[in-house]
Amino acid sequence: MHLELGKGVVFLDTQKIQTKYFGETTIDKHELFTFASGLPGFAEETSFVILDLPGNQLFHVLQSVNTPDLAFVITNPHQFYPNYSFELEDHVAQQIDIEQEADTAVAVIVTLKEPFEKSTLNLKAPLILNTRSRLGKQHILQDDTWFVKAPVTTPEMSETEGD
Repeated sequence: MHLELGKGVVFLDTQKIQTKYFGETTIDKHELFTFASGLPGFAEETSFVILDLPGNQLFHVLQSVNTPDLAFVITNPHQFYPNYSFELEDHVAQQIDIEQEADTAVAVIVTLKEPFEKSTLNLKAPLILNTRSRLGKQHILQDDTWFVKAPVTTPEMSETEGD
């Protein structure tokens, strides 16, 4: 039997990591996000991956690659606050190499509580992700438009629940 190594085989650049919610899992190194300054309160944590929550399309996990117990539930804020927007200063865009808006994704950290309706979103400090360069930054907004503990259940959601 003759084998041609590499022919028809895709070698992924993978790494096994320990996670807070899923135990050991294998990640694709190309899916990593680098936060050069870390996150506020976690300056030494610079390498993260976004993991899906099985059976849940609203929420994901931002998992530290180096510290298994450091993970945050995150979500797209527009799913709860469709009008969520802010101005991103040029120096922040430069820090994570944003050249065009199409390369940018925004997520916010969720604080989960029981019952779920008491959970909150940190709209004051969004995660800005460059999906092209894989650089990220948690940016603390300077204006008072958005709150650190915005309710997950918005008035608009409450109105549609009765329909």
